[in-house]
Amino acid sequence: MTRCRLCGSAALASVVDLGATPPCESFLAADRLDLPEPAYPLHLRVCTDCWLAQIPPLITPEDTFQEYAYFSSYSTSWVEHARTFVDGAVQRLGLGGESFVVEVASNDGYLLRHVVDQGIRCLGIEPSVNVGAAARDEGVPTLTEFLSPDTGSAVRAEHGPADLVVANNVYAHIPDVVGFTRGLRALVADDGWVSIEVQHLLTLIEENQYDTIYHEHFQYYTVASAIRALESGGLTLVDVELLPTHGGSIRLWARPAEVAGEPSRRVAEVLDREKAAGLQELSGYAEFSARVAKVRRDLLRFLIEAAERGETVVGYGAPGKGNTLLNHCGIRPDLLAYTVDRNPYKHGRFTPGTRIPILPPERIAADKPDYVLVLPWNLRAELVEQLSFVHEWGGRLVFPIPELSIVEVKP
Repeated sequence: MTRCRLCGSAALASVVDLGATPPCESFLAADRLDLPEPAYPLHLRVCTDCWLAQIPPLITPEDTFQEYAYFSSYSTSWVEHARTFVDGAVQRLGLGGESFVVEVASNDGYLLRHVVDQGIRCLGIEPSVNVGAAARDEGVPTLTEFLSPDTGSAVRAEHGPADLVVANNVYAHIPDVVGFTRGLRALVADDGWVSIEVQHLLTLIEENQYDTIYHEHFQYYTVASAIRALESGGLTLVDVELLPTHGGSIRLWARPAEVAGEPSRRVAEVLDREKAAGLQELSGYAEFSARVAKVRRDLLRFLIEAAERGETVVGYGAPGKGNTLLNHCGIRPDLLAYTVDRNPYKHGRFTPGTRIPILPPERIAADKPDYVLVLPWNLRAELVEQLSFVHEWGGRLVFPIPELSIVEVKP
């Protein structure tokens, strides 16, 4: 990478180098275990002109999203998060039977199903064929396509302008930030709203959430860099909410520049927090790499010592972030016998790079391991409750992020 993908500057500074890993969602079928597996550098840098943190675009969205292993509906808390958002947006924006809502990267319809339930016309734009089909099966109209300015214009011409465009957990997934943002502007009505949820770089740095750095995530936003990105497509940030999702996210409310008006006080407050954390100067990033290395050492020390004591450790979940962690730490089945996942698509497959088997969740109760390493640590509250049964044999939960934590669950 030689230039920033947002502003074109060559002033890129290293934040953390995680080596080379396979794409995090490239789960391996058993018949591919003896075949070569490509790996790509995973090196986060920050532009010291516009402060957009980014990795090189070494894989394309087409490589990842034509068929996708992630189905949002398998997370109970995430479906509830979507329902709460829809209820709030309907009230905040006065949406009703005459309104039109578009969600970009709508996955399996986990969010738009709530829009359908309220009798509001909607459309999902989802590039992955398999999860888009699942959305249509649930009654959510879905277009199989990547968003571009042309796609946005075509949807607007056919369906009319959208009163609300939702883009949750996708603004980091697109290498062409400017083109995607122009696509959002093409979709939204001239007096409409755009809502974007994306992980907050502030919490990523402060909470050692380095496992959310992976090849699907091309960039990592502060509110300051998001303002610059939105402006590139003719949108203006008018409000921001801080969310607990994914360990700490921002919900950006934007409007076409012509009608945006002055931003809320919350925008200035978050900008002040980011500046105080040093995220608009290199000092804010200086210690991150060392803290990442400590997470790796602590987790490996725990796994090695457990193995030497003859104790069993298995995983819970096979999220993309987990594969960054497993590969960076060099964890193999000798230290983590297997992991389980609620998504049947992943059963019988193996984690990329580390080749750890992925099994149905029922295996934990059958095998009664000493420890369960929770890879989707961002769902901690939900999973502590789901896994409370491990207390029956004295099992404990292990959370690796932001620091190693061993939890004795209670019934």
